[in-house]
Amino acid sequence: MDSSTRAIGNLSEAKAVAYMERLGFKIVEKNYYARKLGEIDIIATKDGVWHFIEVKSAKADFDPVDNFTPTKLRRVINSAHYYLKVKNLDVEFCIDALIIRKDEIEWIENITL
Repeated sequence: MDSSTRAIGNLSEAKAVAYMERLGFKIVEKNYYARKLGEIDIIATKDGVWHFIEVKSAKADFDPVDNFTPTKLRRVINSAHYYLKVKNLDVEFCIDALIIRKDEIEWIENITL
């Protein structure tokens, strides 16, 4: 991953965190790495529900939602289960995506396979 791609990713994740905080979410962790399973961009809670959030953004003429594939979703789900097990949490949770397109944020809540 080149430095400009990483910079776009970092900026998008900062926008996503600010967006979730404006909606009243408490950010628990950012960039949680679940051993060999993958990374969860944002872990947040609101109203007793834990949200495992994947942030997707892209350069110019590419829709970032296309980067959220069933394989990526499976990794996020497996990483969420790993996180809950490691933290010994028995809580209600869901998988969400935040799609960042320039100055627009689309929140896709409670994604399933």
